[in-house]
Amino acid sequence: MPSRSKFRATFLFLFAVCCVSTRSARAQQQPPCPKCATWNIPQQPFRIYGNTYYVGTHGLSAILITSDAGHVLLDAALPESAPQIVSNIRTLGLRIEDVKLIVNSHVHFDHGGGIAELQRLSGARVAASKWSAGVLKAGGVAPDDPQHGIIRGIDPVARVETLHDGEVLHVGPLELTAHLTPGHTPGGTTWIWKSCEAARCVNIVYADSLSAVSGDNFRFTDHPQLVQGFRDSLAFLRSASCDILLTTHPEVSDLWDRLAARQRNAPSGTASAEAHTPDPMIDPSACLKLATNASSQLEDRLASEKQNK
Repeated sequence: MPSRSKFRATFLFLFAVCCVSTRSARAQQQPPCPKCATWNIPQQPFRIYGNTYYVGTHGLSAILITSDAGHVLLDAALPESAPQIVSNIRTLGLRIEDVKLIVNSHVHFDHGGGIAELQRLSGARVAASKWSAGVLKAGGVAPDDPQHGIIRGIDPVARVETLHDGEVLHVGPLELTAHLTPGHTPGGTTWIWKSCEAARCVNIVYADSLSAVSGDNFRFTDHPQLVQGFRDSLAFLRSASCDILLTTHPEVSDLWDRLAARQRNAPSGTASAEAHTPDPMIDPSACLKLATNASSQLEDRLASEKQNK
């Protein structure tokens, strides 16, 4: 009879082959992603304001809020973006192992795809809305997601906590407030926190996607609860205390234009927002503008669905 060690080696080999085959089959079944290469173009990390930094790729936001007691990471871009995010954190002189909490805007593969790997590397807690937490735990794409069937799924995340609307999450002195903003997905979440430089503190809003995008067979008018959630989300964003707006896709909030303006106006050798008067990153009207544009798009989409019924 074969020895126990040989049996164990054979079992582990077959298990590994099975796992590789499963991952390969899943990869072959994933929808194409023509934008992924562009989304994943590298981006040097930079300070947004105070203890808030941009550590994502050029096409997909990932935001790091830092403290001596540990850091918070908001969003994780694509699965293949995880090494870039880790590298960007290290470029700032920080460690991925000191990320204690990972949170998410919505659980599409281009914003939540890297969470599983970054949780593995950091050991961080992961927290999400009830709907999003269910998707993170299961992996894939939820059947009731408006983009089900046209986007790639995500890898399952091992440990996910569920949060509620208005909940304040803490890491040491850091406080982030979760605001549920459904619409783009049923579990979308917008995050608000304060960052300070010298005596000035500002409210930073990381707004979830607000676009009414879906597969060909999905009609928002058939989901009145989601439409109401969308409108409530837009109403919240119009009224939010919003000094600096960040968005899941940075160009939506003109981040690169604002960064370029800051760099043009910065005195030589300065890096802090204090060097800029006014700081191009700060625009208290930005959330209202974003909500107004998104509302117009939503109403156009709903009107089009009614016409084509």
